[in-house]
Amino acid sequence: MSLKWVDVLEIAIQLAENKPEVDPRFVNFVDLHTWVLALPDFDDVPGHGGEKVLEAIQAAWIEEAD
Repeated sequence: MSLKWVDVLEIAIQLAENKPEVDPRFVNFVDLHTWVLALPDFDDVPGHGGEKVLEAIQAAWIEEAD
């Protein structure tokens, strides 16, 4: 299964698993965007990951981390 930007929860879960040392509350969007693109299953247009999508991913990651 390939991940798309709309797969916010699954992206957040994978980030939580791959970056356990990172506190998602303090991640900047440049790093977040880079990390999403680097996920092994991610396959979507890089430019479609705008601020609203990144905010949703960050919020879901914060929920996962709690």
